[in-house]
Amino acid sequence: MATITAADVNKLRTITGAGMMDCKKALVEAEGDFDLAIENLRKKGQKVAANRSDRESTEGAVIAAVNADNTAGVVVSLNCETDFVGKNESFVKLAQDLATLALNFDSKDAFLAADFNGITVADKLIEQTGVIGEKIEIGAFERLEGTFVGSYIHAGNKIATLVALSANVPGAEEASRNVAMQAAAMNPIALDADGVDAAIIEKEIEIAKDQLRAEGKPEAMLENISKGKIQRFYKDNTLVNQDYIKDGSMSVAAYVKSVDGGLTVTGFRRAALG
Repeated sequence: MATITAADVNKLRTITGAGMMDCKKALVEAEGDFDLAIENLRKKGQKVAANRSDRESTEGAVIAAVNADNTAGVVVSLNCETDFVGKNESFVKLAQDLATLALNFDSKDAFLAADFNGITVADKLIEQTGVIGEKIEIGAFERLEGTFVGSYIHAGNKIATLVALSANVPGAEEASRNVAMQAAAMNPIALDADGVDAAIIEKEIEIAKDQLRAEGKPEAMLENISKGKIQRFYKDNTLVNQDYIKDGSMSVAAYVKSVDGGLTVTGFRRAALG
């Protein structure tokens, strides 16, 4: 039987993040073979993952990452079951590392199949399920490209956003962050009126007409009045038309133009826990 030292156990713990006793047991079972011990721990993770497959993973950390030249960004959420785990420093660090890796991929599936320190991202999640004892998974995966992409992560890593601007001009970094903060706080459903699903508009028009009928408005007036209500809906629910949260006297679109006359918001992404 191989001799298992405290240093061996600590080394395996450092590699995997598993508990001391789990690492020692895995090394004993593997007769000192580190690769086999890691595989045994991953198998434990797979078993735990299967047992917890019906659990809800609505806590965790949402991270936004942007590449070096600010032309692309991702929002990734690493989900778990409890707020206690979601706030753990090592868990947040893992979420940050995964978000940085995710910058290299266009889809969630490609990201999950990517190499992460010798194993796939998907296998890393299974491993961490075994280590932590909670269901761990990637929730949101949102990518955004643009001429200038900025980001914002709300305190506590509960919400993260990306915003793309039409040009890389002086002030673009601050402006993109401010608009990303707006998107985090106000949760718009679309960038502008053109981005709102036609079915949503039809529903809002019908709601408006029903309200007007209840108020006793003549049927002939309903169409014009409901159009005014739809304009209000756009103002409340589309990013560029919303009142700017730092200065309610202007819209988000107007704020961006105050930074540079030709600047516009070209896209955004938002992800939140729960």
